[in-house]
Amino acid sequence: MAPLALTLAMNDYDHVRDLVSGRVAVEGVELTCLTLSVEEIFYRFTAFREWDVSELSLAKYTSLVGGGDRSLTAIPVFPSRVFRHAAMYVRADGPVREPADLRGRRVGVPEWIQTAGVYARGILQDAYGVALSDVEWVQGGVNQAGREELVAPKPREGVSIRPEQQRTLQDMLVDGDLDAVISARPPQRFLDGDTRIRRLFDDARAVEEAHYRETGVFPIMHTVAMRTEVFEAHPWVAANLLTAFTAAKERSLERLRDVNTSRLPVPWSHDLHRQAAALLGPDPWPYGIEPNRPTLEAFLRWAHEQGVAERALEAEDLFPPSVQRAFRV
Repeated sequence: MAPLALTLAMNDYDHVRDLVSGRVAVEGVELTCLTLSVEEIFYRFTAFREWDVSELSLAKYTSLVGGGDRSLTAIPVFPSRVFRHAAMYVRADGPVREPADLRGRRVGVPEWIQTAGVYARGILQDAYGVALSDVEWVQGGVNQAGREELVAPKPREGVSIRPEQQRTLQDMLVDGDLDAVISARPPQRFLDGDTRIRRLFDDARAVEEAHYRETGVFPIMHTVAMRTEVFEAHPWVAANLLTAFTAAKERSLERLRDVNTSRLPVPWSHDLHRQAAALLGPDPWPYGIEPNRPTLEAFLRWAHEQGVAERALEAEDLFPPSVQRAFRV
């Protein structure tokens, strides 16, 4: 039988590098890989389904499933995970000095259904008592005006989200028309050294590590999804993809543990794995449901509370049964 030809779109990650290069094969599959930015991947796959398998925003996928749209089927592979206390930006001379100061303020988000925003808003609510209804939310492009929301949010009653198509969120923040911006991608002005913008948390890493120790939540940003028509025609593809992604990740972690040579152009890079394992456990980047249950349950609760998912979901609702458990020898 000839291999099944599939296309995969993925950002450039070391832990998928061996899969993309072909060093790790997907059993039964001939894979054509496209390496693109996550914004382009999400836009083109969400709007047009241009390829078979894709990295995808966990929030967008959850929104589709929560609304009854099962046109995509995901596997519990999580190529991007980022703690998001550092995703909150405020004016250096503004009124917001601590999270509780966001009550009654205007906060910009690039999309309501952006995974980073779901986590940040959930953290603000649970850890700092800032309810969704306490904030006037503004949706728009962080660095480029006119960003659109591809999946329409359905916020709860009393939650205000105003679209802004003419101005960027970073300009509105600097001009005083916003009090904060929550964004996975930092405002370009901040990256360029504009001292008028600062992070809400001066030592975000310390706060993020403390939050993980308290909650066990290591935020999952992206998953991997395929068109359901592909899964239904070839149900074995899901488990075979999961196996290959896992093998590629293990090879990446092995490189990072190698003290013999520098794998990253960063001094002491081999020590990064040790530091992560001390906090997160021997596998600091787990796939599958069980090792990620605290994170998935928190995210799905927040997604429902924020109107990202119309109905409350369980972790098992996101993935087919064939990838929820594995054989043992």
